[in-house]
Amino acid sequence: MKRPIIDVIIPAYNEEKSIGHVIEDIPDGLVRYILVCNNNSKDKTKEVALAAGAIVLDEQRKGYGSACLKGMAYIEALEDHPDIVVFLDGDYSDFPQQMPELIAPIESQGFEMVIGSRAMGNLQKGSMQPQQIFGNWLATTLIKLIYNYQFTDLGPFRAVQWTALKSLNMQDKDFGWTVEMQVKAAKMGLKCTEVPVDYKKRIGVSKVSGTVKGTLLAGHKILWTIFKLI
Repeated sequence: MKRPIIDVIIPAYNEEKSIGHVIEDIPDGLVRYILVCNNNSKDKTKEVALAAGAIVLDEQRKGYGSACLKGMAYIEALEDHPDIVVFLDGDYSDFPQQMPELIAPIESQGFEMVIGSRAMGNLQKGSMQPQQIFGNWLATTLIKLIYNYQFTDLGPFRAVQWTALKSLNMQDKDFGWTVEMQVKAAKMGLKCTEVPVDYKKRIGVSKVSGTVKGTLLAGHKILWTIFKLI
């Protein structure tokens, strides 16, 4: 069987201490391009990512979604599109070694989107703040009630068929990116599943859960996105 073409999108903002580890832990020979979307970093994120072998795309507009959209635009411009796109954070909280587990349901069972669920995996103590755990529970519960689709997490580590990803017409430029993808997938009836993934304490301080302001803004945006798309 022909192996799928897989590209990886990694949004990164001031992740010079972690981005090299993330890239190095992606299994050898599994992916075609590793796209680090440098989201207006003020440190050496770009230099470290280039040295580790990634393609670096500069996105000056701040925002998680903006960085992801930059990666998607690069892929869209390629002559040969991938079969699968994997999204992975640049803070080294995910385990890139588990990427084959995310891809497997797409390859073997025809799923269109696979979410890496931290709720189903092993959480290192302190890797997720209580407000994150509650926020994920609330958001996934609302998705179940409103859209009748079962998710357990809004985890950033996920694999999506490229054609399915394009069909979602992703728009969000900041905190609502992950939930927008899952809500739109539910509305469109995409074939989705989850696999357990492990999660560890990130390197550095989170730009979202690490501050009260970031937590409140993210929570508001996630809830607003869920109801906006009804």
